[in-house]
Amino acid sequence: MLNKILKQTIASAALCSMLTLSHSALAHDDHTHDKVANKTGAANQTESARVVSAGAGVTELVFALNAGNELVAVDSTSQLPKGHNEVAKLGYHRMLSAEGILALSPNLVLGTDAMGPKATLDVLSGANVKVIQLPDAHTQAQLLSNIDEMGKLLNRENQAKTLQNQVNQSFTKIEKKQQQIAQQGDAPKVLFLLLQADRPARVGGDDTAADIIIKLAGGKNIAGFSGYKSVSQEGILSLQPDVILISNRSDKAIESPIDDLLKQMPLLEHTPAGKNKHIQSLKPQALLGGLGLSAIEAADKLASDFINVNQY
Repeated sequence: MLNKILKQTIASAALCSMLTLSHSALAHDDHTHDKVANKTGAANQTESARVVSAGAGVTELVFALNAGNELVAVDSTSQLPKGHNEVAKLGYHRMLSAEGILALSPNLVLGTDAMGPKATLDVLSGANVKVIQLPDAHTQAQLLSNIDEMGKLLNRENQAKTLQNQVNQSFTKIEKKQQQIAQQGDAPKVLFLLLQADRPARVGGDDTAADIIIKLAGGKNIAGFSGYKSVSQEGILSLQPDVILISNRSDKAIESPIDDLLKQMPLLEHTPAGKNKHIQSLKPQALLGGLGLSAIEAADKLASDFINVNQY
């Protein structure tokens, strides 16, 4: 459903290309980067919006609010829909360069608490660029709050209300699937593997984006620790996961990531997940920026898969 929502909103963005933000939304009201809770500003009546978005989840929301046409740059984690090739690509959202951003003459730089470094944000604020850091969303309430604040900042308040309703509907749909999973017995045991070139596979434990998605979908993350850690094949085998989720951050295109994983880690074929072919890929953008639209979409699909897992 979210795919449909995004496609609809991206298509609508083209119709909104002549809209401009009102003056106070992007007003350069001080020289310090401020948290969104402190001030969001009023509407800009005279100045065209030139927005830099840093963070895959934030950029998704910009497009979902029909403001994609106002983007002048995004960070390297953000995915751009077709037709937005003119938008510049910056570096990683935690390692932004002030010079590169200032060269684009933005009036709003939008990201999360993870955006940085602080020295870059201070330089931008000192150059009268409005810098807003939204709290990383880990809950439905925080995501809805971020949508509300972005609606005000981008002068898309009506679109924000519509998107909030759509997000609430998605959560309701997932909750119904969670109830069905619970009625079928114990929650499926799930293991998440983060795959990167030239590095050992790492398992995602508590307090990770993968953990948020697994629990939202009604599964049980069996990692047993917090953050990311390397775990041997024997260690994974002992956990006997029902489902293995993988995400590959390699720049190299992999035609069949699941077959590639089993080739590299053949012991996984002896887990319930391997025997029943319950190994699935998560899109990298679903794991960036906490709970966002891609993460909800991934959780919804995963919840449907968990219902089938319990049939074995």
